[in-house]
Order: sequence, then structure tokens, then C-alpha cells
Amino acid sequence: MTVSEPVAPPLTARDPRLAPWRAFLVAHARVSRRLDEELRAEHNISFAEYDTLLTIAQAPGRRIRMGQLAQEVLLSKSGVTRLIDRLVGDGLVERSACLADARGAEAVLTERGLSRLRAASRTHLRGISEHFLAVVEPDDLDALERSMTAVVRQAGSGRDDPADCAPDATEASSVPGGR
Repeated sequence: MTVSEPVAPPLTARDPRLAPWRAFLVAHARVSRRLDEELRAEHNISFAEYDTLLTIAQAPGRRIRMGQLAQEVLLSKSGVTRLIDRLVGDGLVERSACLADARGAEAVLTERGLSRLRAASRTHLRGISEHFLAVVEPDDLDALERSMTAVVRQAGSGRDDPADCAPDATEASSVPGGR
């Protein structure tokens, strides 16, 4: 006799198992909106711009291929191009040929961009503390991290081109966190 795993019934629109999913979507949208509003008010930078600067800052050598950047910040390649155009115009990022493959383009964080990121990180981290950590029970943080890590793992990395364009670059030090 073979023992099989119980099969969960298919989801319907009124399935109570959707409640955590819906709560996640609403929480993400509202907290992201608040973080964006605070960054714009205090630093004249959007959440998307902050996230992009942070992603570049955390990349080896503070440089990243445009395609990889699009995957990391969850924008289309054309969306990242427009965002990088704005950041280049503000002097926060430079475009460069890929060190390992001149056909590719990279975004490189400037010193001005790093300074702007560091200043904005205080606001961003304060927002995470106020809008997320203050309302999630400390005992729930480990379970929440495990659950979200499992979801990310199940969904896949989404990276089409994991090649490192800066083979001799070292990790950036003292880069603020808080994605």
C-alpha cells in the first residue's frame, strides 16, 4: 500500500488561505508608498532611485551590468535605462563599458551617488523601523524571514546573466543596507 501526501484543494477567489497573500500585497504596497514619500520629502529621491543606488553600491566594485540591475530592482530593462538616465543626469551614477565584455553596459556609482545614498539611508532605515519592525512581533521575525526566503527560493532568482563584469572588484565597504 502506498501512502500519498494529502492534496490541497484548488484555490478559489474566496479561499481563506489567500488572506496572508492579500495581507502581504497590501502591506508591501503601503509600506513601500510610505518609504517613497519619506525619501522624496527629505532627500528628493524616490524609493526606486534609492533601491537602485543601494543595489549598485552593494555590487562588487560598485558597478553592475544593466541587465542584472533590472533583475535586482524588479524593473524592465527599458525602465532601468530611464531610471539610470535620470541618475546619470543627477551625477549619482555613470555608465561604463563592461570590464569583462565591452559589448555590455554597466552602471557605476559615483562618490556623489554614494554620499546621497548614505544620507538617504538614515531616513529609509528609520522608515523600516517605524513601519515594519515596530509592528511585527520580534518573535515573528525569524518565521517571517524563513517564509519569505522560501517564497523567493521557490520563485527563482530571475537572473538571466549572472556573469560578473568586474572580476577584480572587491565588495564595497560601509554601504548602508535596508532594502
